[in-house]
Amino acid sequence: MDLAGYAALFLSAFLAATILPLSSEAVLAALTATEGPHVLLLVAIATVGNTAGALVNWLLGRFCLHWQDRKWFPVKALPLARATRWFQRWGSWTLLFAWLPVVGDPLTLVAGILRVNFWLFLALVASGKAARYFVVALTAQGFFG
Repeated sequence: MDLAGYAALFLSAFLAATILPLSSEAVLAALTATEGPHVLLLVAIATVGNTAGALVNWLLGRFCLHWQDRKWFPVKALPLARATRWFQRWGSWTLLFAWLPVVGDPLTLVAGILRVNFWLFLALVASGKAARYFVVALTAQGFFG
C-alpha cells in the first residue's frame, strides 16, 4: 500500500473523533480487505489517528469550554449533558467507551472539563479505540478474506 492509503486512514480516524461524522471503520475495513498482512499496522494507524482526535476534544474541554455555544464547537449541549452524567456515575473508566457513537466524543470532552489526568486519559481512550479497531479489522478480514 502506498503512503496515501495510510494517510487517508489516519485522517479519517482523526476526523471521525472530532467534528465530522465520518466512518473510519469503513476505511479500515476496505484497507484491511486489500492489505490483510498489514492488519496490525492499519489498526495502529487508525488507533493513533482516532486517539489524536479524541485528544483534541480533551483539549477543548480543558481549555475552550467557553466557546461551547459556537456553531463549530464539536459537541452539542444534549450529548454533553448525557456524557457528563455517565462520567459522574462511572468515572474515568467510561473513557474505554470513547469509541461509541453519539456519547464517545462528548465523553472525551467531559474528561477535559473534569481535568482527567492526561496519561490516564490517553491510556484508557487508546485502549478502547484499539480494541474496537482490532475487532473491525478481524471482522473485515474474515468477511473479505
